[in-house]
Amino acid sequence: MHDDEIQSFWDDARLRAKVNRVPGYLGVNAREALAPPAWSFGAGPEDADALLDLVLAGTKTATSSALRDYEAGDEDVPGEGDLSIITDGAGRPRALIQTTSVRTVPFGEVDAAHAAAEGEGDLSLEQWRTVHRRFFEQSGSGAPVTDDLPVILEEFTVLHAADT
Repeated sequence: MHDDEIQSFWDDARLRAKVNRVPGYLGVNAREALAPPAWSFGAGPEDADALLDLVLAGTKTATSSALRDYEAGDEDVPGEGDLSIITDGAGRPRALIQTTSVRTVPFGEVDAAHAAAEGEGDLSLEQWRTVHRRFFEQSGSGAPVTDDLPVILEEFTVLHAADT
C-alpha cells in the first residue's frame, strides 16, 4: 500500500464526504485522524480494477465474504457504519465507502437481490453461486463450500470517489 497516498486520500475524502467535519470537544479524535482500512475487491490486480469500476459506476453496491476467512485472520467482521478505502489493482486509493447493512446467512440462502447488488456478470444468483463457490474455496483453507457455510453479506454506499 501507498501509506502517504492513503492518508492524503483520507484527509481529502473525510472533508468532501463530510465525515467528522467538526473536531471533538477535546480535539481531533482517533476516528478523524486515522485512515480507515484500505483494501481492494477480488483476488488480484485485474479483479480489483474490474470490481472497482463496477463500484464507481454504481453497479456494485454489495459484497460478500466467507465468515471462516475472518475467523482465520486478524481482520474484524464488517459492521454497519464501517468506513473503508477501496484501492485499485496498483494499491492506489480510489473510493471511500461506508457499510450500510451487514447480515450473515448460509451460502445456500443468499438471495437473488444480493447477487444482483454485487453487480457482477449477468447479475444472476446462479452465476453468483458459481463464482463465489470457487472464490471462497480458493481464498480459504481450500475446504469445499457447502450450502451451510456462513457468508457475510455487506451492502455499502460510496461516500467519495477520487478525481481521476
